[in-house]
Amino acid sequence: MSHPPAEIGAREAALEALLAFYVDAGVDLALDEAPHDRFAEPDRPQPRGEQARPAPAPSEPRQPAAPAFAAAASADETALAACATARGATSLDELREALAAFDGCALKATAKNLVFADGTPGARVMLVGEAPGREEDIQGKPFVGRSGQLLDRMLSAIGLDRGSVYIANIVPWRPPGNRTPTPQEAAICRPFIERQIELCDPDVLVCLGGPSAQALLGVREGILRTRGKWFDYETGRRTIRALATLHPAYLLRQPAQKRLAWRDLRALRKVLDETAGAARS
Repeated sequence: MSHPPAEIGAREAALEALLAFYVDAGVDLALDEAPHDRFAEPDRPQPRGEQARPAPAPSEPRQPAAPAFAAAASADETALAACATARGATSLDELREALAAFDGCALKATAKNLVFADGTPGARVMLVGEAPGREEDIQGKPFVGRSGQLLDRMLSAIGLDRGSVYIANIVPWRPPGNRTPTPQEAAICRPFIERQIELCDPDVLVCLGGPSAQALLGVREGILRTRGKWFDYETGRRTIRALATLHPAYLLRQPAQKRLAWRDLRALRKVLDETAGAARS
């Protein structure tokens, strides 16, 4: 039975609208190749008194499950490979190339682009967030969506812009659906961001949000308890002053907390002015 062209066109338009809704909602990955009908009627229970037929014996004996330590050993090997790859880079350009060729993190397979950094290498201030979002994945640059626009305004309030800072993330690939990176994913990527900080060699490191502060500063408290505090970050060559503050995405959800972020920005500006004065004298 053929359908009129108008009906076919209406169906295609409805499908396109549905797909656009999924993309806007952050759903951009199918977990299975074949669709599943979640509304299908489940198997009916057997009536009482009717004995269930015994399951047929398997034709081949089942293979024993792999020991749990095998997966752990594989994860450790991947982490060691990440460390070796990151340490082998002698410049930010080499680190970017090494990260683009690194296949140890599964997020690379689902992301569109590597989101390495933005801003000026060697800037006095380096800001580190958690992971890219949809807009960042599309453009290949960190903090270009709504939270990035707010970050630009925050920097402008203390006389900074993207040309005077360097911006990166703990994880350089977007997790599917903007989910939180798993501890294993963050651990695999951490050697790269640590080497990135070392090669950028800023005077001040700013951790945007709790996950960034926990990964780089080793804190265990929430960001509301950590923000505004100064820490020492060791690069192996020197000690860098580090500040934890609220992530712009959090401020978009909780605008009333912008007053706390403003205090942190003023503290950052004060330290930059003091260190600049000390360098001139």
